[in-house]
Amino acid sequence: MQYSISQVAKASGVSARMLRHYDAIGLLAPASVAANGYRWYGRLELLRLQRILLLRRLGLGLAEIGAVLGEQVDEAAALRGHLAQLEEERRRLDRVIATVEETITDLGAARIEDPERFFAGLRKDSAAMRQTYRETFGEGAAVAFDVAQAAQRGLTAADYEHAAAQGAALFRRLADVMRSGAAPEDPAALDAVAGHYESVSRFWHPTASAYAAMGGLYVTDPRQRELAARADPELPAWLARAIGAYARVRLVPPLGKA
Repeated sequence: MQYSISQVAKASGVSARMLRHYDAIGLLAPASVAANGYRWYGRLELLRLQRILLLRRLGLGLAEIGAVLGEQVDEAAALRGHLAQLEEERRRLDRVIATVEETITDLGAARIEDPERFFAGLRKDSAAMRQTYRETFGEGAAVAFDVAQAAQRGLTAADYEHAAAQGAALFRRLADVMRSGAAPEDPAALDAVAGHYESVSRFWHPTASAYAAMGGLYVTDPRQRELAARADPELPAWLARAIGAYARVRLVPPLGKA
């Protein structure tokens, strides 16, 4: 018994246009084509179409299916290759999901419940930090600090929440590199520190020596040490060394004003 293309399309859910495409690419030819151009399919063609649809549901592309049906590629081998691709995609999605979950956590941890109290504390901390920068890097750093503070005067509590979440994500990435076993001088560590230097450079372009000294604050300054230690208690010391290495290897003084 033979079936018309419209009957096959209705029974299989594959459009007549797609069936013609399958024929054009050599994937599924009809059993016969009448003089009037009508296409007819028999039992063998329907079985082949069933196999095509199964392989499509398993995620194989048409070229891969053609190779399988042409016995150029073992079906199990083709499916193993596709499985490997799916597993890699799953790992990628797992990483994306983990990043989104971490961002949600960071934003929740950074939420400011009492803005008035937050800004009062911020003014106090800023004054202490300015003094630390002045003592460590000189008057030029204090001036740069004032410029940065002026640029931040219009920021809202939501802006500070977002910045805090970004900072937490940065320290977490640095901690991940540290826990991977990278030494502070390794290229992977220097690449990670580049993100830290970029964030600093938004308001101040330190010289190599000044940036190295800034790294030391993650060990000597309680406020800076606490920020890094939230990601990992071992991070402050490692980060101080990594920043020092970055300054020696990647910064060529004079890069800016200290």
